[in-house]
Amino acid sequence: MKKKKKKFFQQVVDHRKLLMVIFIAAALICAVLQNFVAVDYDVTDYLPEDSSSTVSLNKMDEEFDGSIPNARVMIKNVSIADALTYKSELEAIDGVTDVTWLDDASSTTVPIETLDTDTVETYYKDGNALFSVSISEDKRLEAVEDIRELIGDDNAMSGSAVSTAVATTSTVSEVAKISVYAVLFVLLVLTVTTTSWLEPVVILLGLGTAVIINMGTNIIFGEISFVTNAAGSILQLAVSLDYSVFLFHRFLETTKTIKDPKEAMVDALTKSSSSILASGMTTVIGFLALVLMRFRIGPDLGLALAKGVGISLLTVFFFMPGLILASYPLIQKTRHRRFVPSFRKFGELIIKIMVPVSVIFLFLIVPAYLASNSNSFYYGASHLFGPETQLGQDIEEIEDVFGKGDTYVMMVPRGDTAKEKELSDKLQELPQVKSVISYVDLAGPEVPDTYLEADQLSQLESDNYSRMVISVEADLEGDETFDLVREIRADAQEYYPDTWYLAGEGVSAYDLMDTITADTAKVNLVAIAAVFLVLLLTMKSVTLPVILVLGIETAIWINLSVPYFTGQHVFYIAYLIISSIQLGATVDYAILFSDRYSEYREQYGRRRSIVETVTSCSVSILTSASVLTVVGFLLGMLSTHGLISQLGYFLGIGTLCSLCVVMFVLPGLLYLTDGLQEKTRIGKNRRKERIHENHQKLKRHLKARVQEIRSSEES
Repeated sequence: MKKKKKKFFQQVVDHRKLLMVIFIAAALICAVLQNFVAVDYDVTDYLPEDSSSTVSLNKMDEEFDGSIPNARVMIKNVSIADALTYKSELEAIDGVTDVTWLDDASSTTVPIETLDTDTVETYYKDGNALFSVSISEDKRLEAVEDIRELIGDDNAMSGSAVSTAVATTSTVSEVAKISVYAVLFVLLVLTVTTTSWLEPVVILLGLGTAVIINMGTNIIFGEISFVTNAAGSILQLAVSLDYSVFLFHRFLETTKTIKDPKEAMVDALTKSSSSILASGMTTVIGFLALVLMRFRIGPDLGLALAKGVGISLLTVFFFMPGLILASYPLIQKTRHRRFVPSFRKFGELIIKIMVPVSVIFLFLIVPAYLASNSNSFYYGASHLFGPETQLGQDIEEIEDVFGKGDTYVMMVPRGDTAKEKELSDKLQELPQVKSVISYVDLAGPEVPDTYLEADQLSQLESDNYSRMVISVEADLEGDETFDLVREIRADAQEYYPDTWYLAGEGVSAYDLMDTITADTAKVNLVAIAAVFLVLLLTMKSVTLPVILVLGIETAIWINLSVPYFTGQHVFYIAYLIISSIQLGATVDYAILFSDRYSEYREQYGRRRSIVETVTSCSVSILTSASVLTVVGFLLGMLSTHGLISQLGYFLGIGTLCSLCVVMFVLPGLLYLTDGLQEKTRIGKNRRKERIHENHQKLKRHLKARVQEIRSSEES
């Protein structure tokens, strides 16, 4: 097997120039293609096609021209007449398909004191007018910008269409800024941990090539999610850094004994390929577990990241050898002293504390698991922007005057006006329902269609269905909102069994909750099982995979328990995604550490092996972990998008948790289970075989040395 690998990599080195040309050409093409990859910033677009709200939205699009209200616009200090003027101006904006206000629910030609108070205060209160606006998806950006220009910064607007538009414009600039900071930090870390001024540049060139190719090849998906667009490339950079660094260090190590750089590269590729592939496989599997999510942001991110890691591996094996060899003479000329001190003293410290730390860790497992599953969650897009942003401030202003509110739209089969009226009356009995606008409410069940104007009628009646616009005093998500959605659905089911449709932000949030929570156990179990299986096959031991997976999973639970103890709400999408990302990205540290420990155990006792492992692995692990941590915190601090920001903080804190487990806990677990590792090893006892091989080599060396001495004495 080793000979086949060596022969294969000999071909790679011999054809390195051709391979470099292929990769450079691919990168140039993909740099152009990435500009044509569409990005979707609407969370609800990623609901399963068969979810109730998605089916309802599609059916309503077929029956009616106007879309579901997805924005609230508040104009301050206006009269009824001025509000009607604003309504006309809002309706005239390109992309606005419908505007609902007080005049749609009641007559505005009579004194408002004579109208139903709840209905009036749904739309007009204390001189402030609140419009429910429907904005078409394909003109969302332009329409939101035009609305802002019309109402000015003194007035307010909110809703999913607004948050999606804001996310679209802000995320692009934020991602560019985060990427620049991330690259600069990687450059700094590599400069500190390497021994040549040029080495960091070469590694970044290889990584950059892989990232650009991955971004360009995302065009095969047609469209990617805002999470993939914001975090995909940065995560690929941070996660794949290990592979390039590992190959580079192995090559430089090999050049000390093999003087020909090309032969040294073949030897380095042969020796490092197995460990790089094992690390890459666990990372890919962690990401691919997201494909099992019914909520489609998971598959979107999982496929893009898995593809990115795969491209990074190909780049390391086929592009980096040529790049390293081409720059090797300059690398030699730009050498500098090592800036990182030896970690031997740190290894000796670990020996003293590892057992009590491991015991403390074991006691933390259950509380961390329970706390991580006890968080309070956000499921939809209603809390994506905090109070420090203009959108967050607008939301607060609207809610201060009109309270929390949403608009649902129900569609029922047309024809039985008496039944429609009964349903409408029953809905209006719900305390959260402030008004219902429908044909039977405006005209009455006995009045013919001609009673209403054509435009108004077209929004309430189609050839097959009648539509009810339900204004509710409820948050866009939360337990009370979800209870309300269940009640409204139950009422609709009572009157129109399986023939009704309901849509709205709160309804979509309910379906998000229902869909995402169902994904949790499935995604986590598959990710854990797949990583465990890979480790089992590569390590040939039952005990080691258990220790490694348990260690990283506990680090994940500790990470996810932080919001519980700090009283923060968690975006469930971030909660679910980070589990797979942290497992896939940081289990590499545990693999590297346990592999080195197994190697040293062939020569030394348990304690000495721990010291040697900590000494040799610390730089590599700290290099990768520091990059992943900083990338996470950059996303957290610089992104105004709540979901991406929280995902970043989870990544930063989670990497630190995994790092602490690997550096402080794993040594103790390996030390305490050393004998068990050998007893549960699958197949031949490789440690004993290698110890025997080393003894035989030593005997042959001593015998040859004795023979040399005797020959020298005789001569």
